[in-house]
Amino acid sequence: MEDLSLGQTAAYSREVTGADIDAFAEVTGDDNPVHLDEAYAAKTRFGGRIAHGMLSAGYISTVLGSRMPGPGAIYLSQTLRFRRPVRIGDTVTATATISEIDQARARVTLKTVCKVAGDVVADGEAVVLAPRKGD
Repeated sequence: MEDLSLGQTAAYSREVTGADIDAFAEVTGDDNPVHLDEAYAAKTRFGGRIAHGMLSAGYISTVLGSRMPGPGAIYLSQTLRFRRPVRIGDTVTATATISEIDQARARVTLKTVCKVAGDVVADGEAVVLAPRKGD
């Protein structure tokens, strides 16, 4: 908590693979064929398989839990708007930027955004409980 400042930013990038989508479906139980069945997905407005929106959102969790605020941070809330589909082979970059710090409550509000090739695929706002030194 003590090392955080307004405007501070951290990011995480990862290329989405078919195996990532399959694993996400297995873990969550979300077996929507638009994510898993190329023949089915080819007939949709997307023209092929797309990643689960929450897979991209999971990369935001990576930023918050391992980059900033980092280990010990507790996710309290997240708003999300899904703007564009993420496809196999896309590299998603999740970025979090501190927009508010409540020192008394150890809460940090962050603007969150996921982009592929500069285009926003998801955005929103997160609130986390940040650890203090000695916690």
